[in-house]
Amino acid sequence: MKGIILAGGSGTRLYPITLPTSKQLLPVYDKPMVYYPLSILMLTGIREVLIISTPKDIGRFEEVFGNGSQLGLKIEYAIQEEPRGLADAFIVGEKFLDGEPVTMILGDNILYGHGLTKMLQDARRSIEESGGGHNFAYYVNDPERYGVVEFDKNGKVLSIEEKPSQPKSSFASLGLYMFDGEVSAVAKSVKPSARGELEIPSVMNDYLKRGQFGVTALGRGFAWFDTGTHDSLLEASEFVSTMEKRTGLKIGCIEEIAYAMGFITADELEKLAEPLKKSGYGQYLIRVAKDKPYYAW
Repeated sequence: MKGIILAGGSGTRLYPITLPTSKQLLPVYDKPMVYYPLSILMLTGIREVLIISTPKDIGRFEEVFGNGSQLGLKIEYAIQEEPRGLADAFIVGEKFLDGEPVTMILGDNILYGHGLTKMLQDARRSIEESGGGHNFAYYVNDPERYGVVEFDKNGKVLSIEEKPSQPKSSFASLGLYMFDGEVSAVAKSVKPSARGELEIPSVMNDYLKRGQFGVTALGRGFAWFDTGTHDSLLEASEFVSTMEKRTGLKIGCIEEIAYAMGFITADELEKLAEPLKKSGYGQYLIRVAKDKPYYAW
């Protein structure tokens, strides 16, 4: 399975702080925002990643990650010339995917919770073995702002609707999607919506009609942030700050995850930490390399 991070858009809801840089490179407490979705792909076990961004911003992501080899990854880049909807990512990334299954995550989504790694890896295994698609849902108090997932009493998905005026449930679809190798062809068959975009619910509903789509509803022990507004960006930063200070463990630390997942060795982690040793982040990496702390991966 390969991974895609969709990090496009102009970040107009976050103006003026997005004028000098991409929204997905803004800090969420002690890391660039894009670290968090990348960490989710890494915890899923994915090592080949495509970052899709705008012509203006793509070079900035290349400066941050390079080819990804320092993390034991292979990172490639692609340009989305203009916003054409989330499903367009599977068309832009068709050559990269080359018919393989994919996990796509939006570059402004942050997800955290105990047991998340197993949940991600189980969903990945299901897609690789049986095909189809998978999404995750989160209970919110303002579902009309999101794609809404409707379940029956047994947890079976009945419908997925984009920003409905009268939501059929309070479960919002997260910006984290898994699909089999047919997804690029499905995306190409999607008709643009009234706003002229290829909507991701259209792709999900295509799989749903064929009985090949599942959604995992996350419980109360999870935290999810869509950091597209000033308030949600601040809330995410405060959450990460609180959790890290309380536990002494970092959230979304891609170097630590690369080590914990076996992508790099302790020696390689120390080399990554050396230029950062004057910062608390670098000191943390040095500690992890020497005495890997407990982490409920």
